[in-house]
Amino acid sequence: MGFLIEGKWQDGWYDTKSHGGKFVRESAGFRDWVEPDSSAKFAAEAGRYHLYVSYACPWACRTIIARRLKGLESVVGLSIVHPRNGENGWEFSGAPGCDLDPLYGFDYLYQLYQKADPAYSGRVTTPTLWDKKHETIVSNESADVLRMFNAAFNDLAEHAEIDLYPEALRAEIDAVNERIYTPLNNGVYRAGFATAQDAYEAAYNDVFDTLDWLEERLSGQRYLVGDQITEADWRLFVTLVRFDTVYYSHFKCNRQRIFDYPALQGYLRELYQVPGVADTVRFEHIKQHYYGGMLAVNPTGVVPMGPTLSLSAPHRRDRLA
Repeated sequence: MGFLIEGKWQDGWYDTKSHGGKFVRESAGFRDWVEPDSSAKFAAEAGRYHLYVSYACPWACRTIIARRLKGLESVVGLSIVHPRNGENGWEFSGAPGCDLDPLYGFDYLYQLYQKADPAYSGRVTTPTLWDKKHETIVSNESADVLRMFNAAFNDLAEHAEIDLYPEALRAEIDAVNERIYTPLNNGVYRAGFATAQDAYEAAYNDVFDTLDWLEERLSGQRYLVGDQITEADWRLFVTLVRFDTVYYSHFKCNRQRIFDYPALQGYLRELYQVPGVADTVRFEHIKQHYYGGMLAVNPTGVVPMGPTLSLSAPHRRDRLA
């Protein structure tokens, strides 16, 4: 795991010392946008864009889910990196369940960043959306890529009727996303990567304050916003589905499991059972990445065998319809 400084690769963990033991996430380095307008610099075209992802990464899995639900598999290419983010970062290994780089034959994802910007400084992250026409990165911000997949490719999508960000619900979706992102989506990382007790405890409290709020909210309504599944649900799902396997133990968020919350466990099951979604959840990748790759948190690299989750059991959320 590392980063680029003026185009040169450096192996290194996160700098928490300069932040008083707190983990502070860097902003995405590329924030351009694919548009449906054919005259745009990044116009939506079939076969032009390629998505590099890790099944282990929750941010990447938001975009994999959107690509699957919208039916963009034949429109936007996909490559899976190796789950263990080692001294050279994300790797194109060709191991079972992982891909080689189909465009340039690169060994590591950071080489793609060097090609896009030889002087780039910052983390090398997934998802990374690549434009084959201009040979550059469009975006490595998952929230943006999710919305591009939701709307920009509708003329090419098999399921253009699916709208994860409906106009009438946007204000509430944005508010819910904001309420969840810092204390929970990123809060588990703030707890897991903290190197000071007070920083860990603050993040831990944020995580469970938010889970308690979500349990109350989802006890009375089926989805986070409105009467349909929106991007807010998928942004939450990728955290919930990793929680009992990784965040509970590896990141020390161990007050309760998701399966100790009656509403949240049913909600998690329902989203997991949406057609096509279960295939985007690869627990073998998730556990290899967190336990086997984050040696600063788990120095032995030993990967646990459990837990066993009953995600395919009846969710009974339809009573709230």
